[in-house]
Amino acid sequence: MFENQIVIDGLQYSNWDRDYFLMLKASGIHAVHATLVYHEDARATLTRFAEWDQRFEQNSDVIMPVYSAQDIQKAKGLGKVGILFGAQNCSPIEDEIGLVSVMRQQGLLIMQLTYNNQSLLATGCYEANDSGITRYGKQVIEEMNRVGMIIDMSHSAERSTLEAIDLSERPICISHANPTFAHDALRNKSDTVIKALASRGGLLGFSLYPFHLPNGSDCRLEDFCAMVAKTADMVGVDHLGIGSDLCLNQPQSVLEWMRNGRWSKQMDYGEGSANNSGWPDSLPWFAGRDGMRNIYEGLLKTGFSENEAGQIIGGNWYQFLERSLVPMPELNSSYQKDRQRSEVIA
Repeated sequence: MFENQIVIDGLQYSNWDRDYFLMLKASGIHAVHATLVYHEDARATLTRFAEWDQRFEQNSDVIMPVYSAQDIQKAKGLGKVGILFGAQNCSPIEDEIGLVSVMRQQGLLIMQLTYNNQSLLATGCYEANDSGITRYGKQVIEEMNRVGMIIDMSHSAERSTLEAIDLSERPICISHANPTFAHDALRNKSDTVIKALASRGGLLGFSLYPFHLPNGSDCRLEDFCAMVAKTADMVGVDHLGIGSDLCLNQPQSVLEWMRNGRWSKQMDYGEGSANNSGWPDSLPWFAGRDGMRNIYEGLLKTGFSENEAGQIIGGNWYQFLERSLVPMPELNSSYQKDRQRSEVIA
């Protein structure tokens, strides 16, 4: 039964107000990976944390912060919605590797290495040339592994994504994207990437954002579940989750911030166009409080067992977070090993 499952949405950036928190609670969702920042630098990121502190204070009967997987179980037991924070870009750490640890201590649990463009760490999916993970990026990956911050490659280009999977000592996630076999968008992922991700224990969160789906806003629940089933046939059920990329009730200005930040003088339309520059129409079977339940029941009708459907709507995310958020022992980092070698030589 749906009520017996742990339900986790692996990515949202909806309008975070009390009415929406109450809707999340009524929907049966126990935790949401909430985007904290897109292009904000370190100082602006701290302001975003402060804004969320106020939300937690004013809505303590409905929501609570998540710092570990166990907090999700606690949220479920208390009848609250757990909020775990992620960054959709590496801008919060700027060019200072020490900020990885600082942001993790503040509660930043997940960070994308890129958001569409070339970053200091890797190449985004909209760049013409993918140069892979940078020198700085390799050290940041190692540091994220050490402190228990999850690497997310949802908006990254193919070579960069494959290199991140290979370089990381810990499994990574693609929190919100779909296979290119279902819809050939720049943001979606090839079979090669999905197989590499799964082979290293990673997780793919299926996106409900219409620009990532076959037939866009007209994508049917049956089509979505068929896409999930085909991916499960390719890599197994254990590596699949939901990362809806839901952005409900957000104004056009938020969409423009996502796409343009401060980097462009010209209007960038992302996955849209000049003739289709706004938010795409929401999927009628997912926009309301029954969205995750509809997916669960749709998966059952597609042939998944109750246990498998439960894994996809949250169980796999929980297991992934449980393994990935625990910091590695300090002496396991190659930085420490190199320092020990230097001291012996000296």
